[in-house]
Amino acid sequence: MITPVILAGGTGSRLWPKSRAALPKQFLSLTSEHTMLQDTITRLPSESMNPPMLICNEDHRFLAAEQLRTINIKNASIVLEPVGRNTAPAIAVAAMLATQNGDDPLLLVLAADHLISQHQAFAKAIASAQTLALAGKLVTFGIVPTQAHSGYGYIKAGSAVNDIGFEVAEFVEKPNAETAQTYLDGKQHFWNSGMFLFKASVYLQELRKYNPSIYTACERAIATTEADLDFIRINKEAFESCPSDSIDYAVMEKTKSACMVALDAGWSDVGSWSSLWETHEQKDEHGNACIGDIMLEGVTNSYINAEQRLISVIGLDDVVIVETKDAVLVANRHKVQDIKNVVNKLKAQHRSEFEFHREVFRPWGSYDSIDSGDRYQVKRISVKPGEKLSLQMHHHRAEHWIVVSGTAKVTIGEETQLLTENESVYIPIGAIHALENPGKISLELIEVQSGGYLGEDDIVRLADKYGRVK
Repeated sequence: MITPVILAGGTGSRLWPKSRAALPKQFLSLTSEHTMLQDTITRLPSESMNPPMLICNEDHRFLAAEQLRTINIKNASIVLEPVGRNTAPAIAVAAMLATQNGDDPLLLVLAADHLISQHQAFAKAIASAQTLALAGKLVTFGIVPTQAHSGYGYIKAGSAVNDIGFEVAEFVEKPNAETAQTYLDGKQHFWNSGMFLFKASVYLQELRKYNPSIYTACERAIATTEADLDFIRINKEAFESCPSDSIDYAVMEKTKSACMVALDAGWSDVGSWSSLWETHEQKDEHGNACIGDIMLEGVTNSYINAEQRLISVIGLDDVVIVETKDAVLVANRHKVQDIKNVVNKLKAQHRSEFEFHREVFRPWGSYDSIDSGDRYQVKRISVKPGEKLSLQMHHHRAEHWIVVSGTAKVTIGEETQLLTENESVYIPIGAIHALENPGKISLELIEVQSGGYLGEDDIVRLADKYGRVK
């Protein structure tokens, strides 16, 4: 059996304003009705797979758990990285955890944010790679190139291996356009997908040989794991001491056991808005990919994505326009790689648009900041059935809650009351309070905050079912 190891720790900054630090692209629905993480898991050939192991950032743990739950994935392991240390350590932690009980499964290492449109071809490539992996090879999947792409690393194929794959002659960094064209014409180079299949023990053996410092740090990090709700926490101090390196640099470029299986399955790393335009299957007759309420006049070869409002575009070619509740991006389709510069400026200026959307998801539901001004803020709060916000208090703000639909169980001090549609309650500054949805349907309410300081850090949690009390 194969254990899928899903790497879900990226930030996806090149897909701002949809993708943000608190809600990166792997947790977004960009290419289907499911999120990219959900698509990564549901495309796997289920008959040969163990429950997946997900490696993600601690800040995204509840997003990951909820998205697995909604597609009915049970018994998955969610391993929390206390800090990012690139792919080699993340995979090492997964391999060590997978072999703790004496097992030695094949690990299928996948990024959580890639698109693969041809699922049967993908399953066939996995089956071919399995033969090589069982023989002790470290298999990487090389994508059959469809264009002279200078945004991907490449793998040069060497001698054939058992009529299944090829030895890896070399890994090549992202080339310039002219070199990429020679790679395409020569038919010996493949795009580096960042996907792998190998025995857990073989990867650990090669890592220990070629990068013992990573091996030792990861071994220390998993020596004192802690179970926390649905999550596995590794030792923070030990993992922080681990060198940061990719699996390519740490192992694959050094090992004598690397080989490659070609994959031609409609793959894209969805690394930019232009790649989403390229992979969009329902462009209009003028080459436009449109999502949402769009009205065009004289527009060609463009990507327009509207989240909430009507977008009307006139007389433009090769543009990307993306609208969210709190930001709009307008860019030349051939310049979208420069979005990272905008994101860096947002981060440097401590703008909230770097990290959060206007609508913020929490383990109990979500809140949407629909209006704000001097000394007030208005939020729409949605609480899932059976969920409860932390027992908390605020030093600087009072709150009014008005129930729009559902039933609210409200605790203020020592008193608890039930509120239904059109009823309201007032929470004074400094009052200890909690909100719960005891019903079977979602609780929707409007919260009006008033006071001298309305930041999210003015929350003193006294008790919390999600382990967020410091």
